[in-house]
Amino acid sequence: MSFPKDFLWGGAVAANQCEGAYLEDGKGLSIQDVMPKGVMGSVTEEPVLENLKLVGIDFYHRYEEDIRLLAQMGFKVFRMSIAWSRIFPNGDEEEPNEKGLAFYDKVFDVCRACGIEPMVTLSHYETPLHLAKAYDGWRDRRLVGFFERYCRVVFDRYKDKVKYWMTFNEINALWHFPLMGAGIWTPKEQLSEQDKYQAAHHEFVASALATKLLHEMIPEAKMGCMVLGALSYPMTPKPEDMLAMVQADRKVMFFCDVQARGYYPSYTKKEWEKKGISIQMEPGDEELLRHTVDYISFSYYMSKCTAADCSQYSKGAGNLTSGVKNPYLKESEWGWQIDPDGLRYTLNYFYDRYQKPLFIAENGLGAMDTLVENEEGSFTVMDDYRIEYLKNHLLAVEEALEEGVDVMGYAAWGCIDVVSASTAQLKKRYGFIYVDRNEDGSGTLERYKKKSFDWYRRVIETNGEALHG
Repeated sequence: MSFPKDFLWGGAVAANQCEGAYLEDGKGLSIQDVMPKGVMGSVTEEPVLENLKLVGIDFYHRYEEDIRLLAQMGFKVFRMSIAWSRIFPNGDEEEPNEKGLAFYDKVFDVCRACGIEPMVTLSHYETPLHLAKAYDGWRDRRLVGFFERYCRVVFDRYKDKVKYWMTFNEINALWHFPLMGAGIWTPKEQLSEQDKYQAAHHEFVASALATKLLHEMIPEAKMGCMVLGALSYPMTPKPEDMLAMVQADRKVMFFCDVQARGYYPSYTKKEWEKKGISIQMEPGDEELLRHTVDYISFSYYMSKCTAADCSQYSKGAGNLTSGVKNPYLKESEWGWQIDPDGLRYTLNYFYDRYQKPLFIAENGLGAMDTLVENEEGSFTVMDDYRIEYLKNHLLAVEEALEEGVDVMGYAAWGCIDVVSASTAQLKKRYGFIYVDRNEDGSGTLERYKKKSFDWYRRVIETNGEALHG
């Protein structure tokens, strides 16, 4: 068997995309509540009704039903996030919100009763809005202290319920979308590279501090980092294109290098020297960074190409980043190029570089699903296209395992349909479970099993053997 017996089969969601109840039980506003069109759209001063994330899929009130559906598939792990603004509504309070803490108690209890390990992201594009507006997000060093207080509270509260943690979701997103990635309220066109690197430093210090705290407070628990894992291929064998690929990949690997190795890489220090960038550090920062993560997780939806001169090629669509279009790959309905072998390459690349366990935190196919009535009179989605996508990517994971890569587990993104992060749409669906909610906000919110539901159940039940059936 290529998949180890303890392989963590599961799926993933984020609080801001599924919970809804955006002001219920003392929750404060987060940056997501004023991003009605997702990362691609404009920001509003106050929440507006057309923001589908304000209701999401109502996971806040339906979590028990949803988790039991995941258990029917045999999930071993459920990657989810805590909404920071449920615990500290403004982010800078002295005392936490008890009702927010109690909600996640109930969620984790249901998970564990169903035999599912919760894997919790501490900050999944969930910066409290007050921290963004009053402090300009992670540009301000004071957020390190606020984050530490938040971590201490949730580690202490859930020390017997959560074994796997992650600090920041897709931390490298701050490079392209600083509001979503680092809660920075200043428009990105007004930010310098110095500003972004300084914000990254504050997040690195906070991540290392959280890792140190976790190891002290819950010694048996594991902390991971998480990056948007979009590596590049050179567009041609020309040496200049190969070197362009190295430079492009360093934009991703920089964020892993610091969190997994515990120090700033020499290539980054040289870049700072050439560009006159000087990062403000406090005494003890470099020592603190040595508290490295236990595992590395990443999202993978596509690969991309790059070249020394990208202007002569067609541009490809992408998640939060994009590159040159690869002429050898097919595309999804959203123009994202489909490349299972790229996942195998990414797994090998990360493991060769770090020799730490890897977790695939997000992977999946966004598509416009159609709900149909089946022969039994119930409703489903005949999503063979999703089954094909997931099967091919899981076979690529199996190949990586056979090559000696230590892969802890796999979480299919949006295992139950959620609101899209990039566009705040509901028509772009990823799940094994269809949620009856539409772009105009209408719908019953009823849940229906797609064809892929039983397919994934069988894959988990056979520990991957069904992939070859």
